[in-house]
Amino acid sequence: MSAMRSLSPFRSISGRLCAAVFAALLWLLPACTEPLDYKGDVNDPYANFDQLARIVGDRYCFFSQKDIDWQGACDKYRKRVTPDMKQLQLFSLMSQLLDTLRDGHVNLIAPFANSYYKKWWSDYPQDFDERTLQQYYLKFGGLQKAGMTYCVFLPDTIGYLRIPSFSSAIPASTLDYVFSYLRPAKGLVIDVRNNGGGMLSNVPQVVGRFIDEDVCGGYIRHKTGPGPQEFSEPYEIKYEPARKHVRFLDKPIMVLTNRSSFSAANDFVAVMKSLPQVRVVGARTGGGGGLPFNSQLPNGWGIRFSACPINDCHDQITEFGIDPSPGCEVHCTPQELADGKDRILEFALKNILK
Repeated sequence: MSAMRSLSPFRSISGRLCAAVFAALLWLLPACTEPLDYKGDVNDPYANFDQLARIVGDRYCFFSQKDIDWQGACDKYRKRVTPDMKQLQLFSLMSQLLDTLRDGHVNLIAPFANSYYKKWWSDYPQDFDERTLQQYYLKFGGLQKAGMTYCVFLPDTIGYLRIPSFSSAIPASTLDYVFSYLRPAKGLVIDVRNNGGGMLSNVPQVVGRFIDEDVCGGYIRHKTGPGPQEFSEPYEIKYEPARKHVRFLDKPIMVLTNRSSFSAANDFVAVMKSLPQVRVVGARTGGGGGLPFNSQLPNGWGIRFSACPINDCHDQITEFGIDPSPGCEVHCTPQELADGKDRILEFALKNILK
């Protein structure tokens, strides 16, 4: 399951946002350069633990929103560091410390393993099964391109588009083919369940096919200092219509979500939910509303963490996920899915033309 973002795709969203990211990079740059200049024993467990604690403490962006006592957590886990700690023991201890952030965008990266916080999705129902979808609804058919699957359900002529990941760029020409095929449909179901995110550039690329004027997609801030409340003023994220490309306008749209819709998929759901013709159906998304950044410890291990919060168009936090539209929360039990019944998809197909 992917939980990745990229910095460079923001250039395609707005010049103002690009300025915000550039300012964020200026503040975050020491997190990448300072460890490389470390003069002590690069394998000292205490030095590496303290460097991780400092970098995250200065630059992580959700301490206040999650009510996290980072200093208290660091003090607790530092007591377990010993001078002769093995690498795997130190890695395990640091990973446990990072898990207190409860953030799928936080990773400790060593040559032998990457840490990954899973409880943002593992403690929730899955509400989706790929085999059920393919066998009972798509009949192992549909058209496939760039990782997507699309078709039209008959006899109601409702379009269906599954985007299982944003991890690879979706070419504009591919979207032109997809929406040329789907445009005659009376409505459209977009399925981003189990989409763990990827390239943020895909979000404006797809959203632009459903809007006829500029829309506010949200706001981004960057840290201006080490304090938990030291942030810049918000920078507006604007999305532009794909006027030179094929679009799907003035028709109802249902976006299907589950807890494993994360990161860039979470951003996509947040923007789509703000459009008047869209309803979000299913379960609350997994969140992942922070732009990640990478740094390095003295021993060469990498540390990845959420550095810049991205809020929705109402400037509300998206880190904890996006709720379904009112009256559109639907779940699928494991037994229903095993029996070939996808209640979320069926709810969307039944209600989209209403």
